[in-house]
Amino acid sequence: MSYTYSEIKTLIQDYMQNSETTFVNNLDNFIENTEDRILKLVEIDNFRKNVTGTVTASNTYLATPSDFLAPFSLALIDGSNNYNYLKFKHVTFIRDYTPASATTGTPLYYALFDDNTFILSPTPDSNYTMELHYLYKPASLTTAGDSGTTWISKNAPETLLYGCLVEACVFMKSFETIPVYEQRFLQSLDRLKNLTEARRTRQEYRYDQLRRDPT
Repeated sequence: MSYTYSEIKTLIQDYMQNSETTFVNNLDNFIENTEDRILKLVEIDNFRKNVTGTVTASNTYLATPSDFLAPFSLALIDGSNNYNYLKFKHVTFIRDYTPASATTGTPLYYALFDDNTFILSPTPDSNYTMELHYLYKPASLTTAGDSGTTWISKNAPETLLYGCLVEACVFMKSFETIPVYEQRFLQSLDRLKNLTEARRTRQEYRYDQLRRDPT
């Protein structure tokens, strides 16, 4: 089972028995809010990506990609094409390790400075090629066209549907119905977690990331 953009909009209206104009105008918000909720609750391998870029000498900052959600690793690729993985730290560690940004060297650590920027330490003493492995935010179903689908709408249709119904209930102030759809959402979310997280080894290179050790 999977849902197209048109099908999920129709289902939301059918379940809520509401085709009022203001409600219909907010269907995209229900879908996008649910997609965002799913992406932040479940780690889905299909939404991993690798990109390469260059850090420049004397610049301690590195921009994140426009679709960036969270990092898995950042590696410096040296002249021999060897990967040297930076350790992920908090900004306070970076500031403590190199209080003066003028301190340069081969970067050893990185942290999220803000939503759009990494900070490196030490500040690069030369131009370096970097490779970022990260969790990205995929395009929303709302951009796919009436007959379009996404990974979530094809592989987690129930999670998407019940999440949208929770959003719709909030919009309609049908608070007594929210627990019913929220429970269905969480049940389907658990199944999605089993598919994407629990049924594979969860030992990331860096322990800062989610792990599931054998029991």
